[in-house]
Amino acid sequence: MNIIIPMAGMGKRMRPHTLTTPKPLIPIAGKPIVHRLVEDIVKVCDSAIGEIGFIIGRHFGKEVEATLLKIAEEVGGQGRIFYQDEALGTAHAILCAQSLLEGNVVVAFADTLFKADFKLDASKDGIIWVQQVDDPSAFGVIKIEGDVITDFVEKPEEFISDLAIIGIYYFKNGAFLKSELQYLLDNDIKDKGEFQLTNALENMKNKGTNFVPGQVSEWLDCGNKNATVYTNKRYLEFIKDENLVHSTVVNKNSVIIPPVYAGENVVLENCVIGPHVSIGDNTTIKSSIIQNSIIQTNSELNNANLKNSMIGNFVTLEGSSDDMSVGDFNSIV
Repeated sequence: MNIIIPMAGMGKRMRPHTLTTPKPLIPIAGKPIVHRLVEDIVKVCDSAIGEIGFIIGRHFGKEVEATLLKIAEEVGGQGRIFYQDEALGTAHAILCAQSLLEGNVVVAFADTLFKADFKLDASKDGIIWVQQVDDPSAFGVIKIEGDVITDFVEKPEEFISDLAIIGIYYFKNGAFLKSELQYLLDNDIKDKGEFQLTNALENMKNKGTNFVPGQVSEWLDCGNKNATVYTNKRYLEFIKDENLVHSTVVNKNSVIIPPVYAGENVVLENCVIGPHVSIGDNTTIKSSIIQNSIIQTNSELNNANLKNSMIGNFVTLEGSSDDMSVGDFNSIV
């Protein structure tokens, strides 16, 4: 089983955090979003993982590339880096990793996380992960008859279905997908100015591919700060029985209300931390109350009272309160 992760987007809705860190590398409960995504896909797959292709922008840099290759290795796959130099749509992004489009393939866009109670049935022609939503007009949706998908509709203006496509797909025949993606590019077939995966899916369906839905139990978005903080909360609840506080954490007269993740060499002094807080390596927090927040690495917080907040790397923060979003290398005193 090969896995393809398109993740070259700019993450504009997550600024200022994505000005210095690609969105898929922002931490959720101590691990980057893309790391959590790959782990969850591997859990759903019932077969051995082959290559994992990460489609990125060239500007991401060698350090990011090394991190991605290590993530692939940790889940038992071989990492490959591919580049998307122009934002030409989902179909174009996937085709950037065309050498991986052979045999069984999972495609997963790196701005969504999920929980699922099923094992992927690799004998199916194709599986489209979906979730019921209250307002389907903002999503691509599917129509089904029995257990087979009959239509793909992008952001319907009238009610068609409440089963939204969450951005994770399985294909039994990766080579067939590759040919249909290439057909779109060769014939300049665009939708809303871009080459869209849904057009290739429609063509594959019309040529006999039977797509079935894979309904997830929970779909978690990382599209903006509030959604990412909520996703961090849910993941901490999922893994609350694990040992989330590193052995090198220094606790000086502080109270930790679980679930809380605290990385290496974190210092907590005269604080109340939690619930639902993630703290990155080498961060020091003093005389503060922090709940439902993400604090990243190498930061210093003093006399802060934070909730629903996201604080970046190498931040100095003193005397601040309530709901904040502070990017890397900022000082607020």
